[in-house]
Amino acid sequence: MRNPKDTTPIPTRAASTDGRWRGVRFLYSVNALAQLPPDTGREVAFAGRSNAGKSSAINLLTGQRQLARVSKTPGRTQLLNFFLVEPDRYLVDLPGYGYARVPDSIRRHWGELLERYLTGRAALRGLLLLMDIRHPLTDMDRQLLDGCAARELPAHILLTKADKLSRGAALAALAQLKRGLAANHPGASAQLFSALTGQGIGEAHARLDHWLGSREEP
Repeated sequence: MRNPKDTTPIPTRAASTDGRWRGVRFLYSVNALAQLPPDTGREVAFAGRSNAGKSSAINLLTGQRQLARVSKTPGRTQLLNFFLVEPDRYLVDLPGYGYARVPDSIRRHWGELLERYLTGRAALRGLLLLMDIRHPLTDMDRQLLDGCAARELPAHILLTKADKLSRGAALAALAQLKRGLAANHPGASAQLFSALTGQGIGEAHARLDHWLGSREEP
């Protein structure tokens, strides 16, 4: 919940989303590495535990309410979903992890697909790792951060659903996470984020812009 004494303006979707992001469109889904587009250009992947809010974050960042399907059923995203930002610039929504009701065979397939994509994709320039602020740094989150460090892939954490906590509690959670990252995952960064209020959209856009670069860059 937002502290009533906090007068910091919350960015609106319209004010925070420039033309680059409003033009993002869904391209296609893939279920195997052989179906991936050519390994050129630049990609940024969205990863996180099921129900961490990946789809809601993508919709907010692009200013499109229904670009990524939001489901109340965890584990609904079962494919690698590609979204075209600009020519040779993509956002990739990865399958959520940690949902117990997914059959073991599918969970193993997801794990292999994610591992091979994250470790072998030259176009991948950064990972946005989404964590529910109330349940940060699960074992799988740590494994992903370790994998990013091993291949020197930048990782930036969005502590989602920050509106669920008071401002003070949210800032304390962020500070605690940053201390843990400094000790165990020094290459990763983090911020607060809320798809409900728009908190953190500017910082997240800046990170995406940095990783995707301009159209003129290779």
